[in-house]
Amino acid sequence: MTKRITAAAIAGLLLVTLPSSAQAAESDLGRQALPANDGWAAAGPGTTGGSAADDAHVFTVRTRAELVAAIGGRANAAPKIIYVDGRIDGFEAADGTLLDCADLADPAYSLDAYLAAYDPATWGYVNPTGELEAARARSVTRQTAQTQINFSPNTTIVGRPGATLTGLTLMVDGASNTIIRNLAIEDARDCFPAWSPTDGALGNWNSNYDLISVRRSENVWVDHVTFSDGDNPDTDQPIHFGRPYQVHDGALDITHTASYVTASWNVFTNHDKTMLIGSSNTVGPDVGRLKVTIHHNLFDGSVQRLPRVRFGQVDIYNNYYRSSGETFDYAWGVGVQSAIYAENNYFRLYDDLRPDALIHDWGGTAITERGTVVRTGNRAEVAISALDAYNATHDPDLSGDAGWTPVLRAGPVHATTDVPRVVGTFAGAGRI
Repeated sequence: MTKRITAAAIAGLLLVTLPSSAQAAESDLGRQALPANDGWAAAGPGTTGGSAADDAHVFTVRTRAELVAAIGGRANAAPKIIYVDGRIDGFEAADGTLLDCADLADPAYSLDAYLAAYDPATWGYVNPTGELEAARARSVTRQTAQTQINFSPNTTIVGRPGATLTGLTLMVDGASNTIIRNLAIEDARDCFPAWSPTDGALGNWNSNYDLISVRRSENVWVDHVTFSDGDNPDTDQPIHFGRPYQVHDGALDITHTASYVTASWNVFTNHDKTMLIGSSNTVGPDVGRLKVTIHHNLFDGSVQRLPRVRFGQVDIYNNYYRSSGETFDYAWGVGVQSAIYAENNYFRLYDDLRPDALIHDWGGTAITERGTVVRTGNRAEVAISALDAYNATHDPDLSGDAGWTPVLRAGPVHATTDVPRVVGTFAGAGRI
């Protein structure tokens, strides 16, 4: 049984529409479907996950091997409910021992040899080629087989109290009707980042693994998940070739024609490339796809991509953004043919951050933005237009009309000034 947080718990503070799970009677989280109208994931047939599973397809898992067995392969379309109990490590071998990066490396690969071979001072700023780069790619293949967990359709995965997944990627690829709830997911580290010398003016290290990756799937609900880099933040990584050795990619990325996704009541903490919606500027299959709702999430110390959007109609409302220090880059990335609708979002900014930094133009033309409230440093909160602030300091201007109005919202939109208390009380794992 889950302990329900009721409206009475915050009586006198504000009137609040609780998360759907708190409104309902105490019940089995694994049997809960996405409520009607709760964002884009409610479109079409809605999102039920494995809620209709028979008793033979209800599992409690405590190891990586048990998790893989419960999913049953990518083609297993039977409705299934998977409860995670305790801590599961993606680097756990079949015998229960923990592997490390050296165990997954191709015999021909070592980081020291790679750094010596592709140092721009001698190699130049051209893409790595040859045996060492091929060995690195083979190492990535070995790691993917170990740490990437491939979902199948009609699956609900729910954490028991305190459940944590670490060192792995949940890959929702061709796995429509998926629900992921009440989990802490952390540190999907890449043992073998790629050096990309032409990425930016000075090159960059790029990693291969997200915490959750949604691809070629529809009707996906990610709810009450706490995303983090655990005790392995990118800020603790070394500098190679004058650039940070980045071992993490996205927290929740939605790409490759995925659509009808709702991300609600999650916490994204101290992560760089947080949420990418659409992976390429190429006009093609993503057009008309990538429909995503992002509501009542806490972005705490996140650096960028909150989210960055290409092509999709993305509804962003009642989210709480807390920036920390000068690492913050931007919140909303307006990409090619994107249509962001941002309403009643609250920003807590450090002293020197100006509101014109909340939006970044990645080749888009428009964003609908309203009801934004900002509190900077110890100053009073103030209602602003982030779009007006952006347009005052950037050319060309972005239009204020993204061309659509969301209709799939399960409850009323909260007043922006209530968002820090509502989201701070209910978002994240363990708060259902």
